[in-house]
Amino acid sequence: MNKKRVFKIIGWVIGTIAFLLIALFVFGYFYIQNKSPINKEKFPHHIGYINMEKALLNDVYELCGNGNIYKTHHGAPDDAFEVSKKRFRETILSEYKNENYADSGYLNFRFLVNCEGNAGWFEIVEMNLDLVETDLNDQMVSQLFKLTSNSKHWKILTLKEVPRNYYMYISYRIEDGEIIEILP
Repeated sequence: MNKKRVFKIIGWVIGTIAFLLIALFVFGYFYIQNKSPINKEKFPHHIGYINMEKALLNDVYELCGNGNIYKTHHGAPDDAFEVSKKRFRETILSEYKNENYADSGYLNFRFLVNCEGNAGWFEIVEMNLDLVETDLNDQMVSQLFKLTSNSKHWKILTLKEVPRNYYMYISYRIEDGEIIEILP
């Protein structure tokens, strides 16, 4: 009876190891075979890249340290708002004035915040509600740009007690000139 139990345990161990090795092989095979090639001509830069030469407010502040930028894959929505996202939303909604704008769409700001909490290096993407790039009202875009770029909204991000530069984005969903939603 003990021999049967020992052989049973050994069988389970060998079976489990074989299963794990096969699973690892299959994962590795499909990872290598199905990995999409990166089109370096169409997408020459990494996620979070902002062209410093074309960016707005690129000559007002300087990036700190060696210019490294943190939080590039998803921005820093949890860490970025000076008080909170709720306060940011309340401030924007109270200061924004719809001056008979009729536009609907998404107004996206991608930008950097330096180690002093100053927002700059803005890239603006304007889209309609079908997510096709379009031109929105210039005065509305200018007003929201001025509100978003105000450094009073942005916190200094510290990692290991050292202030850092970081990437951030804000998207406004606008319907008939009214802000419906602020993302993230």
